[in-house]
Amino acid sequence: MYKRRLTTETRVGNIGIGGDNPIRIQSMATVDTNDTEGAVAQAVRIIDAGGELVRFTTQGTREAENMRNISARLKAAGYRQPLVADVHFTAHVADVAALYCEKVRINPGNYVDPGRTFKHLEYTDEEYREELQKIERKLVPFLNICKEHHTAIRIGVNHGSLSDRIMSRYGDTPEGIVESCMEFLRICRREDFNDVVISIKASNTVVMVTTVRLLVATMDKEDMHYPLHLGVTEAGEGEDGRIKSAVGIGALLTEGIGDTIRVSLSEEPECEIPVARQLVDMIGECAQLRRQAEDSILDDTITLSLDAPDWQTLQLKAAMAVGALLIDRKATRLELCADRYSREDLVTLSDAILQAARIKFTKTEYISCPGCGRTLYNLQETIARIKAATQHLVGLKIGIMGCIVNGPGEMADADYGYVGAGRGKISLYKQKVCVEKNIPEEEAVDKLLELIAKDQQPTANS
Repeated sequence: MYKRRLTTETRVGNIGIGGDNPIRIQSMATVDTNDTEGAVAQAVRIIDAGGELVRFTTQGTREAENMRNISARLKAAGYRQPLVADVHFTAHVADVAALYCEKVRINPGNYVDPGRTFKHLEYTDEEYREELQKIERKLVPFLNICKEHHTAIRIGVNHGSLSDRIMSRYGDTPEGIVESCMEFLRICRREDFNDVVISIKASNTVVMVTTVRLLVATMDKEDMHYPLHLGVTEAGEGEDGRIKSAVGIGALLTEGIGDTIRVSLSEEPECEIPVARQLVDMIGECAQLRRQAEDSILDDTITLSLDAPDWQTLQLKAAMAVGALLIDRKATRLELCADRYSREDLVTLSDAILQAARIKFTKTEYISCPGCGRTLYNLQETIARIKAATQHLVGLKIGIMGCIVNGPGEMADADYGYVGAGRGKISLYKQKVCVEKNIPEEEAVDKLLELIAKDQQPTANS
């Protein structure tokens, strides 16, 4: 029987997250935050689609200051949904954003620690304690500003932007991801600051689900019950992005975990809202289907019969119902049955779900971000070009990232990466190694395809 995990309530402007409140749905703007007209128009589209919070990137003080104008324009038009500022690399920007936004997201991976370089660092215990004290010296003044202005915060940990400090001490592990979050949470509790939401995101659904579960257990041990924001970051677009999101987010929702969600698609942000709404509306049904799916397991195969009014609903329902079972490797094969749909289509859907759960790869894997005001090129056009030229390369993983925030880190297990490096400039990666920097955007896709083609050519000894 589905039962939602009990959390404390965090107030974000005029809404509550956690506690007895409904699961909140949100999205993130992709326009330049300095473009007041464009930002307001996009926020309206998100809200009109059903979004309850709207996030904007605030990469500098100028963007943070302009949140005041965006907020004022939206309120004048009758829109009072909370606005969230997204801050990376510059802690002072969070201080400014807290003056004008209902919530500020900070990333422990780069709030104080420098950007990730994949270098191994050695610390004595005393040196490590000093690093934690640096966090406290930066974070406490920010929390005081938030207290004064009734601003909530989100401690948003991304697998792709863990600091070298955390990676050096804990490795690339769920324990390291959780500790990155807990360092900040413990300071919040010591300072009696409780308007906190937490997120731990990854493009890998297994990492995301495993780590969120571990975070919940760790918080419970320390008597913390903060609300959780769920999302599979860099999920991609189209059917693959929807299925991957349903596998990861759905696995946790059917376990009663989650107080607010975002489905991160490489599409217009308002397109995320109906998908998120469907996931929330299907929790009870999918929790029951999950039980049925588990009972059906025989010879390493889940057999699940479904009914749905349309293909997208069927995709989401199937992925959500079996996601946790596949992530936990209760089975590694999936047999779907549904009237009105062909055997071929259902096999294709089963394969897509198995790939989203990192079990069986039957097509190219794209790790693509949804875009935001930091995106440094035309993301959707670029994804379409790369997919058209590479979709036949079964099992290949390609990361397509708008900027460096999660770029090299989130696609660390990808074979190739395409990352925005500056306005109109692209850097190409082979796994974690940057192989070509600052390529003009108009040349970059062809350069990536040349790099892949060269590596795909058989060697003389093969």
